[in-house]
Amino acid sequence: MTKNICPVDEILSPVKMLTLGFQHVLVMYAGTIAVPLVFGSKMGLSQKDIILLINATLFMSGVATLSQTIGFWKIGARIPLIQGCSFIALTPMLIIGQQYGIQYVFGSIITCGALTIVIAPLFSKLLRFFPPVVTGTLIIIIGLSLIPAAAEWLGGGNPNAADFGNISHLTLGFSTITIILIIYRCFSGFLANNSILIGLLGGTSLAAISGETDFSSVRAVSWFAFIKPFAFGFPKFSPTPIILISLVMIVIMAETTGTSMAIGKLVDRKITSHILTNTFRSNGLSTMLGGLFNSFAYNAFMQNTGLIALTGVKSRYIVATSGGILIFLSFFPKLASILSAVPPPVLGGAALIMFGMTIATGIQQLSQIRYEGTHNSIIIAASLGIGIIPTSFPDLFSKIDGPLKIISDSGALMGALTAVLLNAFLNQKIEKKLFTDPHSNKSLLKNDLTSSK
Repeated sequence: MTKNICPVDEILSPVKMLTLGFQHVLVMYAGTIAVPLVFGSKMGLSQKDIILLINATLFMSGVATLSQTIGFWKIGARIPLIQGCSFIALTPMLIIGQQYGIQYVFGSIITCGALTIVIAPLFSKLLRFFPPVVTGTLIIIIGLSLIPAAAEWLGGGNPNAADFGNISHLTLGFSTITIILIIYRCFSGFLANNSILIGLLGGTSLAAISGETDFSSVRAVSWFAFIKPFAFGFPKFSPTPIILISLVMIVIMAETTGTSMAIGKLVDRKITSHILTNTFRSNGLSTMLGGLFNSFAYNAFMQNTGLIALTGVKSRYIVATSGGILIFLSFFPKLASILSAVPPPVLGGAALIMFGMTIATGIQQLSQIRYEGTHNSIIIAASLGIGIIPTSFPDLFSKIDGPLKIISDSGALMGALTAVLLNAFLNQKIEKKLFTDPHSNKSLLKNDLTSSK
């Protein structure tokens, strides 16, 4: 690496770019194709139409990732943010699709993508409400909220299945974890950085030997397909669907703020309001284009933060390579279907390590703030408690309907709102006192502003 090149902007060898980029694809693949799979099934679409949605999602995930990592003009964060289909939007999209029709889903997505671009500068001004006490707490909540998904994969992927959680699934998942830990502990450099990929390959090989995976469905999938815009007809527009998706985009921007701050911390790049504005613009553009190409709303995937922490490789061009791989896969449905055949228990084993690394990142950030003389402890306690409810006991909010359900379903948003409001309310007087009290110690002032400004 050249001395003058920041690690975020480092271009590695083609082999490293491909292998590390492929790891990022494997990590986010199941999450991003889950949205079109569930949406298509719930809407009663044919298998052909569902494959079309999956290909469109892969294509736009790649385009969105390139938009964030490479960037152009005032678009893109230019940090290693991988983009995928937002699961947050799934419930509102199903409501719109079932009550209005699928064309209104795409119409509202196009409109709200454009609105996101417009309001991006305004929303980024809220960065000052996200000091380390808020972002550290938010990162932990996001990491904790991902653990149930990893556990679900570890058990077999379908909690309603008769064989969910059986010994063979658990053995396969924990074998994958063991492989990852052995590679990470016993090797260094290239092999250690690719421990997740090696674990996934090793786990899948064990599954193939034991008959736990099936590649037979791959034969029925075509080799090549183009992504065509407006495949379900020209988009239609109505105020209520647009309002619903607008609420979703606000949640996405809040979560994107937390993800950007987490990755910024990992790669040693300060996330300014200017960078956040460009990040939100990229989200909006990707979402708008998603609606045109039969896809959905996009956001930054927090899952991949753990992989960056685990490998220590900070280059945005690694994730840009992932974007290129996703676009490539979108034109070859058969190749994409091979990736989707990675057994859920194997994916769950790898995910537990990566999501745990995300939690560790948040803990590390909170360890650097000051607690004495501030209200940071109670802010963290209340925010974590409230933010974990949607994950740990979702039935508590089962009677909430309408727009408020979007908020109550998102632990990250609830935790972020709690942390922001409590920090502004409880730490405001302390901050004012430090500014006005001539006897305040300078180091105390510096530490407190790091944690509460």
